[in-house]
Amino acid sequence: MENFLAISALNLAAVLILMTVGWAISVRDQNVTIVDSLWGLGFVLVALITFSAGNGFDGRRNLVLWLTAVWGLRLTAHLTWRSWGQQEDHRYARWREKSGARFWWVSLFKVFWLQAIFLWVISLILQRILLASQPAHFTSLDLVGSLIWLIGMLFESIGDWQLARFKSNPDNRSRVMDQGLWAWSRHPNYFGEFLVWWGFFLISLSTPGGYWTITSPIIVSVILLNLTGVPLTEAALKKRRPGYADYVRRTSGFFPRPPLKNNPSPEGGPSENT
Repeated sequence: MENFLAISALNLAAVLILMTVGWAISVRDQNVTIVDSLWGLGFVLVALITFSAGNGFDGRRNLVLWLTAVWGLRLTAHLTWRSWGQQEDHRYARWREKSGARFWWVSLFKVFWLQAIFLWVISLILQRILLASQPAHFTSLDLVGSLIWLIGMLFESIGDWQLARFKSNPDNRSRVMDQGLWAWSRHPNYFGEFLVWWGFFLISLSTPGGYWTITSPIIVSVILLNLTGVPLTEAALKKRRPGYADYVRRTSGFFPRPPLKNNPSPEGGPSENT
């Protein structure tokens, strides 16, 4: 337990430093969207520190390190590419406008350090797995958890790729992406993120006492379903895109299912989804 507390404290310091560096860059560039790119990178940093400081069954430790690295680095690369050369994300731009001249220092607490705390709390599940010494072999929960992670990773990465390809076509500027995975869920990328963390939880259950790490996927699920994920995205699109209402009518909001029979809205079709 002492080893876990010490390494967790080290990880908290590391993510706070990472986010503080990101904050300094955001002050220079007058754009805090960089915090989104640091989110996935922060989990990779925590996993690397914990892996280096701990010991235990190398098979599970290597598995979780690689799963975290693949997920985190892909997310960082995608969000960095998406925001490169763009204006500040509308969420942060709104906060900047409300805070006025003091936003430069308010953003350190309200944006960067707040996300650092959330990141660290969620990452406790990774720290717990990477420091567990038992069982010293793979279990069925490791296999099922990895498969759930893989399905989630495919939903997240394919959904992001399909949407990016759709938005790259100027002819789709005023249309909704309702093809591929987006015909089955209005937020397949968020659904994928949801599965990734529940997959990690199943792997954690393979270790003694891993049940308490259910807090991590629960927090992720609440964020996606009730806070900054689905609600913010839906609210913005409903205001900007009248045709989005028809897409909502025929497409599941989160968990994938076959779309209802298409009934084109009078506006002539939907818009970009995120």
